[in-house]
Order: sequence, then structure tokens, then C-alpha cells
Amino acid sequence: MAVSEVSRASVGLRSERGPVLLAVMLSTGLVAIDSTILATAVPAVVEDLGGFTQFPWLFSVYLLAQAVSVPVYAKLADQVGRKPVMLVGIALFLLGSLLCGLAWGMGALIAFRAVQGLGAGAVQPVGMTIVGDIYSVAERAKVQGYLASVWAISAVVGPTLGGIFADYVSWRWIFFINLPLGIAAAWMLVRHFSEDVARARHRIDVAGSALLTAGGVLLLLALLEGGIRWSWSSSTSIGLFAVATALLVLFGLVERRAAEPVLPLWVFRRRVLVSAMLASLVVGVLMMGLSTYVPLYAQAVLGHGAVVAGFALAAMTLGWPIAASNAGRLYLTIGFRSTMLIGGVIGFAGAALLLTIDQDSSILHLAAPSFVMGIGFGLVASPSVIAAQSSVTWQHRGVATGTTMFARSVGSAVGVAVFGAIANGVVTSRLGRGVPDLEHLTPDVLHPAVHAVFVASAVAAVALVAVSLVMSRRVVEPVTD
Repeated sequence: MAVSEVSRASVGLRSERGPVLLAVMLSTGLVAIDSTILATAVPAVVEDLGGFTQFPWLFSVYLLAQAVSVPVYAKLADQVGRKPVMLVGIALFLLGSLLCGLAWGMGALIAFRAVQGLGAGAVQPVGMTIVGDIYSVAERAKVQGYLASVWAISAVVGPTLGGIFADYVSWRWIFFINLPLGIAAAWMLVRHFSEDVARARHRIDVAGSALLTAGGVLLLLALLEGGIRWSWSSSTSIGLFAVATALLVLFGLVERRAAEPVLPLWVFRRRVLVSAMLASLVVGVLMMGLSTYVPLYAQAVLGHGAVVAGFALAAMTLGWPIAASNAGRLYLTIGFRSTMLIGGVIGFAGAALLLTIDQDSSILHLAAPSFVMGIGFGLVASPSVIAAQSSVTWQHRGVATGTTMFARSVGSAVGVAVFGAIANGVVTSRLGRGVPDLEHLTPDVLHPAVHAVFVASAVAAVALVAVSLVMSRRVVEPVTD
């Protein structure tokens, strides 16, 4: 892939496109910080509002709303332009944040988190699409460093701010802090970002959007809550999976005849896009294994506090942006496929290192594999999204970006279901009964349960190598589709 040298000054924040990049960074920062800031404040929220048994829905409903809305926003961004969809996303996120800060009960807070999730569903994919529009492939290699820094900073700032607000101010400021950041991002977009969108009449795929949303919600709900609120063999689980499958099959049939389908079926016939989606799916699965069980192992087995346990997980969230910011140099030199393959091998090496953890391990021994896997994720996820964007024209770049991010959300839900079933299965075999609340188990019972999850992660990491091989050797930017 022959490219000319791109200087950081030509694509940085002081360049002509700098204000737009800063707006995307601020918007992305809203979502990135939100993914970590609430977790440390949950005890304060529960103490104030009550509803201890309901608080997991603060995270589940946000994930559901974000995941199912991504394909819809992505298609709208291709039809009416990135700017209006991005502004709508920011507005929804800020409205949800304001309402969350004013929530009077746990039920209201959960509902308003759904509004936040609907906003986040636009911000992430459309922000990445804007970057794909205004920068070339070579320039994106440099820009990735700026975007990756947002996630690295958020990994540290989010939990810290959450703890400070909860302990010294009020947990409500976890949400109010989003308002000035979002307003600044929206103002910069309005003032500095202009796009030339061809005026045309578009037919909104209402039926397809409704079927995809309904089917996606039921599928993710079944995966997220199965084995926790109801057993996998219960009529509730079977019913949810059956209805979700029927709706998604019907969605496929509708999309074949839609004039402008919300999720065109041709994306599943393009090798680059299929590889990018599979890579995102596997990364989502592995991320959930780390995010859920590494902190749990650090606290319940190794006996560390929440802060130290968070450090073990933060190693992954630091490894990822470090790799992502340097991935551009690799894929510009050796190509997307080879870069992803290197990342897959590194990710597998990190998963294999997790298998060496035991009850006498230090926290550094636990953090090191997380860091290595984070590097692997960064070398797989970022290049795969850029490859997907580079394989289509402007008219389909939103859909290409959105489908990869939707795949990661589905992977996260699958990870919750699969790893939870594995851990609970081991506990049941040892105690003769299922224990959903793993945190209250003894280390002797919890260690083999989490170790089984680590084994499953290593198996999934093999898939990370396999999907990297699916990527095309050459990705050519088309002039027309």
C-alpha cells in the first residue's frame, strides 16, 4: 500500500480540519467516559434512590438502546448526511444526561439511561464516519492516535471522576458534567463542519427499522438476562429467542425488497465488511470476558479492593489505544490483513497468559495479560473499521461503520451469556446448585469458575486469528459503487 508521508501537523487539532476532529473527540469522550464513570458510583446511587435489585438495568438498558439504534442512525447518515444525525445524537445524549441527573427514582433513572443510549447509538458510528469522510486512509493512520487518546484518558478519568462526585459532591454530577462537553462539541460541529450532501428524495425503511429494532432488542435481552433473571431452559428464554429469530428472518425478507434498506444485505457478501464485522464480534465477546471477570477475580479470589481491581482492567483499556494509535504505521506498510493477524496472535498470547493465573498470583500478573490482550484488540478493531470504511464510497460509509459497531455490541451480549453460563455451570457442578451472585462465593469455588471463563476466552481468541485471515489482502477505495 504505497502512500505519501503525512505529517501530524497537517491532520492535527491546529490544522484546518482540527475543530471538526476536536468536536468528534469531545463527542466520543461523552460516550467513553460514560462507559466507566457510573460503575464507581453505583453504591451512592442505590443509597439515594434505592432499587438495589434493579441497578444492573442501568447498564443493560443503555447497551440495548445503543446497540439497536446504531444501524438505523448509520443508514440515516448515508441518506441525509452526517451532521444532522450527529447533532441529533448529541442532543439525545445531553437530554438523557440532564434527565438522569434529575431522576427521582431508580425506575426513572433506568428509563433516562435508555435515552442516553439512543444518543450514544448515533455519536459513536457517525463520529467515526465523519473521520472517514474528511481524512484519507493515510491520514486516518495519524488521526487514530487522537481518537485513541480519548479512550485512554477516559479509562483513567472516568472512574476517578465517578468516585469524586459520589463521595464529595453528588452522583448526579456524573450526568451533569456531560452538558458543557456536549454543548461545546455541538457548537463546533455547527460552526466548522460542512458537507456536500446530494439533494434527493429518500424512502425511509420504516418496516425494516422496526423489525431490526424489535428483533435486536429481544435477542440482546435474551442474551443479557438469560441465566440470571430466568434459566436458559425456561419458557421466557425460549420464547424470547424464538420471537427474536422470527422477527430477524422477517427483517431479512423485507430488506430484499426495500428500496433503501436500513441494513443492505450486500454487506454480508463483501469480504472486507464480513471480516470487519466478525472481528468486531469476537472483540466484543473477549472484552466482556475481561471486563466482567478480571475485576471479579482480583477482588474475590486475590483479595484486593475495587481500586486495585480496576487497575487490572485499566491495563486493557490502556493497551488498546496505545496499539490503535500505532496501527496506522503497520497497515500502511504491510496491509490491513497482516496487521489484524499480528493483533490476533498477540490477543491469543494474552489470553494464553490468563491461563497461568492462580490464587497466589499478584495483581501485576493479572494485569499483564489484560494489557497484552488490549494491544491485540487495538491492532484488530481499529484497522478493521478503517478497512471497512475504505472499501465503500461516501454513500455507504455510514452503513459500513455502523454494521461493525453493531457487531461488537452483539458480541458483548453473546460474551455475557456464554461466559456467565460457563461460570455458573462450574459453580453448579461443585455446589450442586446455581449461584448467580458469584461475588459471594469462596475463592476455592470461584477460582475454577473464572478459570473456565479464561479457558473459553483463549478458545475465542483463536477465532480472532481466524477472522483476521478472512480480510482481503488488498483493500481498494472505490470511486463508485
